[in-house]
Amino acid sequence: MVALEVKAGTRLRSAVCDTEVIVVRAPASDLDLRCGGQPMIPHGSEPPVDAGLDPAHGEGTLLGKRYADEELGLELLCTKAGKGSLSVGEVPLGLKEAKPLPSSD
Repeated sequence: MVALEVKAGTRLRSAVCDTEVIVVRAPASDLDLRCGGQPMIPHGSEPPVDAGLDPAHGEGTLLGKRYADEELGLELLCTKAGKGSLSVGEVPLGLKEAKPLPSSD
C-alpha cells in the first residue's frame, strides 16, 4: 500500500494510463488512491517503467465527471480521461450523481 497525502487542489495522474484528476474534497488522512490498479502519482512525475494496467481495474474514467466516496469524504474531478478506473485500495470509486434541479412548474 502506498499512502498518498491528498488535499483539495492536488493534481494527480495515473501511472498506467492517460487519466488525470484534481482533488475537489479530501479526508484528513492519507489514502491509497489508485488508477488502473496502480498507485496514483503527483502530476508532472514520471511513472515507474514496470507499471501495468490491471484488467480488473480497466473500466476507464470519463472527462469532466466527478468520482466520490461519501464515507471517506473524497471527491475527484477527472481532467483527462483514460483506460484505468479509480479506486481507494481495491474499492472502486463511483460516479457522483448530479443533483436534480428544482422543478420550475
